[in-house]
Amino acid sequence: MQGTYTSNQATLAFRDTEKGLPVVFLHPTPLDGDYWRPLGENLAGVRAIVPDLRGHGNSELGHLPVGGFADVPDAPVLTMEQMASDVLGLLDHLQLPAATFAGCSMGGYVLLEIWRQAPERVQGLAFICSKAQPDDKTHLFQRRTAIARARAGSPAGFFDGVANTLIGATARKRRPDMAAELRASMTLTEEALEAVQAGLAIRPDSVPTVATIGAPVLAIAGGEDPGATPADMEVFNTAPGGCEFHLLPDAGHFAAYEQPEKVAALLAEWLRQPDV
Repeated sequence: MQGTYTSNQATLAFRDTEKGLPVVFLHPTPLDGDYWRPLGENLAGVRAIVPDLRGHGNSELGHLPVGGFADVPDAPVLTMEQMASDVLGLLDHLQLPAATFAGCSMGGYVLLEIWRQAPERVQGLAFICSKAQPDDKTHLFQRRTAIARARAGSPAGFFDGVANTLIGATARKRRPDMAAELRASMTLTEEALEAVQAGLAIRPDSVPTVATIGAPVLAIAGGEDPGATPADMEVFNTAPGGCEFHLLPDAGHFAAYEQPEKVAALLAEWLRQPDV
């Protein structure tokens, strides 16, 4: 089923396979929910609920506050808090009291905010190439650069960089067409790119949040991932609810797309735990 719902005056899109254990999949930016398609084709018995996060895919950006990112104080800001509220609104729309969640990159940042806002609605959290640490100086510089590209009306260079640097070297060698395939799915408008980058820049340090997660955690790291390194992701091992940690040494930042069969197998096994 494909559907829409309204959250904070924006119309947001989602897909729902309707049968099985409910799992909400949150995609990375600048991609949309279609990022999870290869994984979904390898994952049986799961009710896959896949939103296009605000401003991505078929979801509207809506009206956003301006300010908050000190480096670019006049930028609109799409916060992790807003996207978490949107996802919890989707659960309400589907009349689901709780679900298991999986997130890649920005999707994982939203998972951490969902835990802060509504831990009672979380049955388990799967972080795939995501991290709890805030931006460092290098990443903040990259945010400013991306916003400058958006304001100049030339986000294509930013999208090209994402496709060419975050896909793992092994995946690029095995499937030379993958970069172009993912690049074609990067359709953010200039305004959305600006708002997303500002929101990512001001996201909080979530390392203290990890120390409060009482739900089961799955962490899958890519050995070729420069964005959320295995060392970054090891912090999930401190979650008091327990963490199952896996390293895919030949995967990059988009591991679930690069190696959908392996990631689906790990996720399926973890979902069979009685506590998830």
